[in-house]
Amino acid sequence: MYQYTDFDKRFVKERAAQYRDQLERNLSGRLSDDEFRPLRLQNGWYVQRYAPMLRVAVPYGELNSAQLRVLATIARDYDTPEPGLFERAQTTQDAIGGIPAPALTKSYAHFTTRQNLQYNWIPLHKSADVMDLLASVNMHGIQTSGNCIRNITSDERAGVAADEIVDPRPFAEILRQWSTLHPEFAFLPRKFKIAISGALEDRAATAWHDVGLHVQRNAAGEVGFRVMAGGGMGRTPITGTVICEFLPWNQILNYLEAVVRVYNRWGRRDNIYKARIKILVKAEGPRYKEEVQAEYQRILTQDGAPHTITQAEFDRVQACFAPPVLAAHTGVSAEVIHSQLTKAADEDKDFARWLQQNVASHRDPHLRVVTLSFKRLGQAPGDATADQLDAAAVLADRFSAGEARVSHDQNLVLPWVSAQDLPALYEQAKALGLAKPNIRMLTDMIACPGGDYCALANARSLPVSAAISERYQDLDELFDLGEIDLHISGCINSCGHHHSGHIGILGVDKDGKEWYQVTLGGSDGSTLSGAPKAGKVVGPSFSSAEVVDVIEAVLQVYTDHRQHGESFIDAVNRIGFDPFKLAANAARHPSDDEALSTAA
Repeated sequence: MYQYTDFDKRFVKERAAQYRDQLERNLSGRLSDDEFRPLRLQNGWYVQRYAPMLRVAVPYGELNSAQLRVLATIARDYDTPEPGLFERAQTTQDAIGGIPAPALTKSYAHFTTRQNLQYNWIPLHKSADVMDLLASVNMHGIQTSGNCIRNITSDERAGVAADEIVDPRPFAEILRQWSTLHPEFAFLPRKFKIAISGALEDRAATAWHDVGLHVQRNAAGEVGFRVMAGGGMGRTPITGTVICEFLPWNQILNYLEAVVRVYNRWGRRDNIYKARIKILVKAEGPRYKEEVQAEYQRILTQDGAPHTITQAEFDRVQACFAPPVLAAHTGVSAEVIHSQLTKAADEDKDFARWLQQNVASHRDPHLRVVTLSFKRLGQAPGDATADQLDAAAVLADRFSAGEARVSHDQNLVLPWVSAQDLPALYEQAKALGLAKPNIRMLTDMIACPGGDYCALANARSLPVSAAISERYQDLDELFDLGEIDLHISGCINSCGHHHSGHIGILGVDKDGKEWYQVTLGGSDGSTLSGAPKAGKVVGPSFSSAEVVDVIEAVLQVYTDHRQHGESFIDAVNRIGFDPFKLAANAARHPSDDEALSTAA
């Protein structure tokens, strides 16, 4: 992991002290709420449906065990609503369409699809204490909000993946330092998100970002970047356009300076729904690429390429990502270890399934990458209790050199697990409820907090996700269905990435009632999903009471018509959209016909 310098540590602590001064002036009335609002937002503090929400930056998803323990402390000691607030909020959680609303929860954190962490109940007057706690372990909320360059995200297996070409983490860190408090890009037309990957498989959903970067090698073995721009979800889902096939690695900051500068100059500021870079790239087509190239050449020639990455600086940052010192292997070969694990799997079906779904290969044949599943009945996707965060810290210390990663799919990954330790890790994770073998399965769904917490949401995500999870608890059935990406968003802002789900669910507001659109055939760009694309809507919106039946009907078409070994997404692409659409619409409840005619 990147090691903070004395400057880095001082910067984060001074920022926390600055925020404390701003908060105290606001609470004393010397700084109005309107004046304080942009200041708290620049530190990750929103005001949501019931209480403040804090978004904590987790650059490229990396966490150490000390940070996990502090995050657990914040959940336990500070994610506690004001007296009476929680109870009042709980009374508003009515059942929707026959689906009981899950109980609101406190003393937990929420992993997001962009590798951040959020809290939903911290009282504002305690927020400065929380910022001090975060700063004590080199964490903050800087640029997790606002029209600026947000948290840089990456592959949760970066630096350890068996299919990796170049480790993207040193570049991600250099990008983080370049973009943090960048004076020219503090007030962009809209928020700006960058994702970077260095592997054959795109586990960072780069095509769905404002800028997507792929680190690669050309035929001569030279390292460079394939640059995409203009990806994004929301009201207009668009995948990124390649604007540079191969950029020398040391020029990436100069080139991004041009990319963002052209957007800052020409991006729309008159309409919030058309302000993202994807609208500019789509509207201008080749002209946008030409403008970027012209600006890039000006930066190189007239400005003297001020952001060129020197070899010395790259080497300094790269040294922070050296593999950890691990316990020496016992001398047992990788082949023997594999044989031992195979034997153990033959004797324990549950362990075999866990190995299949939650354990991935590592660049070191003696090691494995293990995903801890936080998706279980009674717990919303992405949520982690204080006790679970503490438990994850213990597992990270014992089995993964004190390191964990937040995944795009809202789980935690242990990147440095000895293959010989897998049985012991499995037993401990199972006892903690973190070993469910459902990674990439239907119940490993992505979901935003939705209308239960978010003031922007049109509908609730959590009751729907809970109902689907309850319906598909049989592991035999889940494994028969195979790997399926199910994504749920509570509104068109698409924080649950519903567009890229094999099955996507979007909450919509129709005449003051909660309804849900269902999409099929989306892809985030991973090997399983194929080329990135947005799913297609299967028909008019469904009531909440119909959603589970619609999902069941769609999956029945798949099981009836799949070929041997064919995945759900492959079947959708082969069979075509219409049979699934017919089945989905046939699942409507007759009693809802009158409501449907109003909502359609």
